[in-house]
Amino acid sequence: METHTHLAKTFEKVKWTGQHVPQREFEECTFTQCDLSQSDFSRSRFAECTFVGCDLSMIKLTEVALREVTFKECKLLGVDFSACKEMLFSVSFDQCMMDHAVFHKRKMNGTKFIRCSLKGVDFENAHLENAVFERCDLDRAVFVNTLLQKADLSTAFNIAIDPDKNKLKGAKFSVEGALALLAKYGVVVG
Repeated sequence: METHTHLAKTFEKVKWTGQHVPQREFEECTFTQCDLSQSDFSRSRFAECTFVGCDLSMIKLTEVALREVTFKECKLLGVDFSACKEMLFSVSFDQCMMDHAVFHKRKMNGTKFIRCSLKGVDFENAHLENAVFERCDLDRAVFVNTLLQKADLSTAFNIAIDPDKNKLKGAKFSVEGALALLAKYGVVVG
């Protein structure tokens, strides 16, 4: 199958809901207010692309390459980022709704999550060293065998991380967040 390449294009209010759009290459493209929910972009490549105000909920990203991709004010509900290609995986999120997304085993050191809803997100076995969770809601987010060394969770809230099941050396927490780490031990402070 032939690969379609798009270079430095702007896609505005495009609706590819539920569409099968495989093997596309997007480089330096901008997507604004597009609806790509439940679409299938398998084996596509996005390099230095920006998504603004888009709905990508339940998008299929099997073997998709995401290199330096920015998501701003997007809906990414239930997106399985663990299906993406590992090589050069680099993303950032700003004011996104990402509830129930999956980052299982994903290496994403230094990734920035700014003011995102990360309720029920699966970070099991993910590498998140030096990641930033600025003012993010981590209600029911799953952290098991997660590498969080030097991660900044100082302004994140609704944190429930078991310090015995994750690597937290050098991670930053607020006082409330640090106290939440002690919850499993039945420690009462105050």
